[in-house]
Amino acid sequence: MKFAIIKERKNPPDRRVVFSPTKLVEAKANFPKAEFKVESSGIRVFPDEAYSEKGFEVTEDVSDCDVMIGVKEVPIEALIPNKKYFFFSHTIKKQPYNRTLLQAILEKNIELFDHETIVSDKGFRLIGFGRYAGIVGAYNGFRAWGLKYDTWDLPKAGPLPNQTALIDELHKIEVPNIKILLTGSGKVANGAQEMLDAMNIKSVAVDDYLNDDFDEPVYCKIDVLDYNKRLDATEVTDVFDFFNHPEKYQSNFMRFAKVTDFYIAGHFYGDGAPYLYIRDDVKSPDFNIKVVADISCDVDGPVATTLRASTIADPIYGYDPETESEIDFKDDKAITVMAVDNLPCELPQDASEGFGEMFLEHVIPAFFDSDKDGVLERAKITESGKLTASFSYLQAYVDGFE
Repeated sequence: MKFAIIKERKNPPDRRVVFSPTKLVEAKANFPKAEFKVESSGIRVFPDEAYSEKGFEVTEDVSDCDVMIGVKEVPIEALIPNKKYFFFSHTIKKQPYNRTLLQAILEKNIELFDHETIVSDKGFRLIGFGRYAGIVGAYNGFRAWGLKYDTWDLPKAGPLPNQTALIDELHKIEVPNIKILLTGSGKVANGAQEMLDAMNIKSVAVDDYLNDDFDEPVYCKIDVLDYNKRLDATEVTDVFDFFNHPEKYQSNFMRFAKVTDFYIAGHFYGDGAPYLYIRDDVKSPDFNIKVVADISCDVDGPVATTLRASTIADPIYGYDPETESEIDFKDDKAITVMAVDNLPCELPQDASEGFGEMFLEHVIPAFFDSDKDGVLERAKITESGKLTASFSYLQAYVDGFE
């Protein structure tokens, strides 16, 4: 079996890669029958020489490989027919901008495995960049606070080499006695929490956060049952009641918005769930949040202040509650919003190392153990020019009817 680490071709350039040179050495040691080739790239965070020095062939032509492993969408003209491809295709939610990509994949008889569809038998994602989105998102949120209030001027995350460097920069600032709210319980929220803990910001329980004043900055991490309540006022402790019946719930987020200064959105939002806060909520004098780091970045969705995704080059904008429109983030009326939707790109080395570790643990073995755990079977979106049964719901989207 021949695997190719392919060049990233999407713009803006993405420096991440699924396997670092050291992780590829580990993959080869664990699976001697596997052959790995590296497509030459001038933008990858690890230069071509780093791979060739480890004994891997670096070449312009990987067409003899069976499995192509990348990060972002592959341009249609670069797709090689009759191959297996791994990348984030951004098609499984019927994204209109990638309909032609999925059509081309079917036409070229490509077996597509999306990183998002690599899940356990319980449906939980096995690999992803979520932790690194949380790490960079929290950092960018503090950077936004400093720029809004002219209290500190943190450098952009991108030029810094790794998470340790981000933490070193955060240790140089003096955070005022603010209350920081973090939503979520998955990899994104945990990554953000790593940064808050590294800054030695005190974690407090929900009741204390809502009711007490502090002489130091504090944060509170909350999950869906903290910021949602059942419409019938029934007390529940089982989160699966919320996941299975979101229509029976309404948001209870405003009790947190009243006392929060800086909000980090690291939750996953499921279809049909209540919005955390809507635009009318932001108009309320009780809405105290001044800076939002929306790592989840669902545009015009559950976090009403997120009007659009921002960019690494220009990551911050302001939201005017009265006009519900974008203004200068330094305006006194503005709620400052950081809503970059590709945050892990700012930490390419760490993100690549971590992603490769997960890919080596969960995906590569499936090629050599007859996919005994069904990882590949569950992840496969297309086969023999058709959608697989699990993804047949995409047929109308492919046909242009949705």
